[in-house]
Amino acid sequence: MPQQRDTTRTLFVRPGWAILAIAVLVPGFAVAQSTDTYRDARLKMVADYIEREGVRNPRVLEAMRSVPRHEFVLSPYRARAYDDAALPIGHSQTISPPFIVAYMTETIDPQPTEKVLEIGTGSGYQAAVLSPLAAEVYSIEIVKPLGDSAAERLARLGYKNVKTKVGDGYQGWAEHAPFDKIIVTCSPENVPKPLVDQLREGGKMIIPLGERYQQVFHLFEKRDGKLVASRLIPTLFVPMTGISESQRKVLPDPLKPTLLNSSFEDDENNDGLADHWHYQRMTELVTDSVRDGKRAILFDSREAGRIAQALQGMAIDGRAIGSLVISLQYRHENTRAGSEPWAKPALVVHFYDEQRRIVGEHGLGPWLGSSDWTEFTESIAVPIKAREMIVRVGLNGATGRLWVDDIEMLARPRK
Repeated sequence: MPQQRDTTRTLFVRPGWAILAIAVLVPGFAVAQSTDTYRDARLKMVADYIEREGVRNPRVLEAMRSVPRHEFVLSPYRARAYDDAALPIGHSQTISPPFIVAYMTETIDPQPTEKVLEIGTGSGYQAAVLSPLAAEVYSIEIVKPLGDSAAERLARLGYKNVKTKVGDGYQGWAEHAPFDKIIVTCSPENVPKPLVDQLREGGKMIIPLGERYQQVFHLFEKRDGKLVASRLIPTLFVPMTGISESQRKVLPDPLKPTLLNSSFEDDENNDGLADHWHYQRMTELVTDSVRDGKRAILFDSREAGRIAQALQGMAIDGRAIGSLVISLQYRHENTRAGSEPWAKPALVVHFYDEQRRIVGEHGLGPWLGSSDWTEFTESIAVPIKAREMIVRVGLNGATGRLWVDDIEMLARPRK
């Protein structure tokens, strides 16, 4: 029989967690603060979430250590500025997690003589990171209040080589083209043609492409006037606001929230990562002793506090859906909780409202100790304000080994 348990929602859920200077700065860029109380937090952020996860470019690491990320988040979230998390910045937008900023920056490898175009200014944080790495940075934001506040913030902090404007980023910035590098921090369905035209021959562009909740980073290089693509890792970005977003051909159905590749069978590019799951950490697709099909996912961590996880986002309408019945198969070996209350092996569902503010979190688990394959089922309530959700599964800062397979989710109507 499926295991049932009482619903305790917050003991092992890190609040809001889902989707978050010591260096000599280049003269004329960021202004050093007289009292840098966030210095240690920045160092820890880079060591724990960026360098340890594979970013190696020393110039990028130095920029991430130097830019005061706390200046780019809203005051209610300032205490979490150096978490590896996406945080709300208003107008249904978020600031990207530090790892994603560093990963995208390293991928295009901006040089001191180059001109870089960023699409989706948001808070201005990505532009600030690019500032000491390139000669000129141009950044476009379609949401006017965000664009105006980012421009003021970047000017106040002294990023003099960053130029911003409010407009449709998918149209590019023709009067300053061509650009050596283009970084797109929002998610179109396809590559906008103006950006192709404005990319210099031999230039690089990184862009998350795909459906609204199913995106993959692509790196493009322009050769003989055409783009040559490399498929990178899955990701989840806030969709662009505007005409391009409204004209998407494939739209999510918030009345039918669905987990894709829920048995972890698919790995189309053979990179060892499960397709459709993003922000994977310390995971392995295994073929021995699986519960369903040919593969299961294994989370393995020997270091308390280090995150082993996989995430997937989707639309949901809490006005129509009252609950979700979630079941899965799991097996664990010597799993022990970390030092934080949330550091326990579990599947956690995060709910967000239309402004992408957290409106509820629910954890299934925790699964501590050791056991053979076990079926687990639980029904959880959906907040009526929920419009989006993220499913996160893994050790979440605990240690040990956790195998997961065959996750199923059934939506029930609100009564």
